[in-house]
Amino acid sequence: MKKTQLIHSELSHILAALGHTDMIVVCDSGLPIPRHLKRIDLALTRGVPGFLETVKVILSELCVERAWIASEMKEKSRPMYDQLTALLDRVPIQSLPHEEFKRLVEQKAVAVVRTGEYTPYANVILQSGVVF
Repeated sequence: MKKTQLIHSELSHILAALGHTDMIVVCDSGLPIPRHLKRIDLALTRGVPGFLETVKVILSELCVERAWIASEMKEKSRPMYDQLTALLDRVPIQSLPHEEFKRLVEQKAVAVVRTGEYTPYANVILQSGVVF
C-alpha cells in the first residue's frame, strides 16, 4: 500500500505519467469536460470531495510550475480564490475569461479531475514542472 497521501490509483497513475509542461485540471462539478479528455470523476455528492482538498492532495504529489484560473473566480468566488492562491503559494497564476479557460482545457489538458464542489468557477489548470 502507498505511503503517500494520494491513494486513488487512477489519479496517482495520471500524475506519475505527467511530463514537463503537461496540464491537468481540477474542477467543480459543473465544468463541461470535453469527451476526448481523460476524466477522473471523484464527485460523490454535493461538496464531496471538495475542490480545495483535492487540489491540496494533488499538490502533495505534483510539482506545479504554473496555474490558470478563470478571472471570474476573483469576483464571484473570492473566498475560494483566496484559499486557492494561498495553497499555490509561489506558483504563478494567470487568469483569463471563463470561455478562454474552457478552450485551454479542451486544447491542452491531459486529464480533468472532477470534484463534488458546488462553488462557481472553482476550477484550476495545473502545469507540471520538474523537480530538478
